Amino acid sequence: MNKVVLITGGSSGIGKSIGEFLTEKGFIVYGTSRNPERYTESKFSILQLDVKKMETIQQTITTIIKKEGKLDVLINNAGAGITGAIEEIPESEIKANFDTNFFGPINVIKALLPQMRKQQSGLIINITSIAGYMGLPYRGIYSASKGALELLTEAFRMELKDFNIKMTNIAPGDFATNIAAGRYHAPLLENSPYKKPYGNTLELMNAHVDSGSDPNLMARAVLKVINTKNPKPHYKVGAFMQKFSIVLKRVLPDTVYEKMLMKHYKL
Repeated sequence: MNKVVLITGGSSGIGKSIGEFLTEKGFIVYGTSRNPERYTESKFSILQLDVKKMETIQQTITTIIKKEGKLDVLINNAGAGITGAIEEIPESEIKANFDTNFFGPINVIKALLPQMRKQQSGLIINITSIAGYMGLPYRGIYSASKGALELLTEAFRMELKDFNIKMTNIAPGDFATNIAAGRYHAPLLENSPYKKPYGNTLELMNAHVDSGSDPNLMARAVLKVINTKNPKPHYKVGAFMQKFSIVLKRVLPDTVYEKMLMKHYKL
């Protein structure tokens, strides 16, 4: 039987690429969006879901199970970018980002686990970020939310081992998607002490996304993980130097690595 896959945030960017690729490979794919009516020409079904609203999560999972009788793979892809000097980002925006990037995936996982336990099988893939492995300047909140999800997965894996439910992270680097347009950007204030370094870093971040890798690389990585009997806790997908930066963080003294980052961001 074909595996049934649920992708949160499957209407654009990486989620859309994964959904189209898996559909071509014969999977039964359901994506989600807060506004599914905008995606009537999608190559796979798009259902209404907001990861911050438990009732929409339950309704979508119930709809899929009622129709398909099972749900084999969850891909927690829905996420939101956020930039700015931490001092200047409103608390409400910080909490909103964690609601989407951290508490949202937890909500979806909790709603789906009873079904996967009933099946005695299941795979959960959390899409995190290479930024979650390090505290990046003017992306500190994003780094923190994705890093928290990375650690959560490590704990979840051990708690779920008795139920034959697998969980892993896939951390992408910069990909050519529309994520920059959907980010919350703390405004560049004229009287801000961070105006020049934040402005320069913002330009650099947007340039990295514009020249990022093909999202289909993520789609192929997801398929490889789905076909792996016992997935590892962590996978990284992206340009060589982005992945190598994680290795450098492990082996270099903290202050040396910090200076390297500051040089990269011209701080």
